[in-house]
Amino acid sequence: MNIDKFNIPTKTLITVAIAASLFFSSVYTVNEGHIGIVKRFSEAKEQVNPGLHFKVPFIDSVEEIEVRTRKNEEKMASSTKEQMPVTVIVSVNWTVDKTAALELFRQYGGLKQFENRILDPRFRSATKDVIPQYDAEKLIQDRASAIQAIEASFIEEMKDFPVTVDNIQIENIQLPTKYLTSIETKQTEKNLADAEKHKLARQNLEAQRDVNTAKAKADGIKLVAIAEAESIRIKGLAEAEAITAKAKALGNNPLIVKLTEAQNWDGKLPATILGSSNMPILDMRTK
Repeated sequence: MNIDKFNIPTKTLITVAIAASLFFSSVYTVNEGHIGIVKRFSEAKEQVNPGLHFKVPFIDSVEEIEVRTRKNEEKMASSTKEQMPVTVIVSVNWTVDKTAALELFRQYGGLKQFENRILDPRFRSATKDVIPQYDAEKLIQDRASAIQAIEASFIEEMKDFPVTVDNIQIENIQLPTKYLTSIETKQTEKNLADAEKHKLARQNLEAQRDVNTAKAKADGIKLVAIAEAESIRIKGLAEAEAITAKAKALGNNPLIVKLTEAQNWDGKLPATILGSSNMPILDMRTK
């Protein structure tokens, strides 16, 4: 576009250009998840939070330090407790302390330098100290225990630095193929033995249940018999008491005997009579 037709003085255009350059040189932004480190003549002066900021043009510069969780991964060769060669891949998630970003930058010049000089060597050292404490089988079957040991050692190593160790993972364990096959065979045999043990326990449980059922049934029959015997005993005692009471009443009142005889008489005279002397029995019936 030809600006001559606007009749704008060249001096004015230069002034506007300089002003625009100064403006854009004095404005900067810091991305979310980062801390801005403001440097003046290459000297770190202050740290600023994410957002829009202003600086001295052409004098100040800004570098960012990420304060989100970072992941470092290491692949290293080691040996188990029984001196078996093993290759492990381990990773660590860690975070820079937001309030100490400026100090970290001043001491190490940025995250890469900090990782190379401090974090990675100590992480490798903590891992290599722990792995030889485990035999191969336990390292595979109880990986969580090894992770906890590495994590505890590494946290102790990093306690004086402005970072937080979030968690550590053993991503992979590589052992000789022959040994892995033997472990799988051993585990299969153990699983079969556990299954057989479970089956035997179940059979014992079922047998015990049958015994308990039979015993309960026998106990029930015994209780019924005891109840019946007790019922008969009580009934007998009641009848005996009734007889005793009746006998006592008869003894105290002879007329009750006569009354009982009268109540039981069928209204017929005896057909024979027995005398008091030696005489034959006479038939009293009328021909």
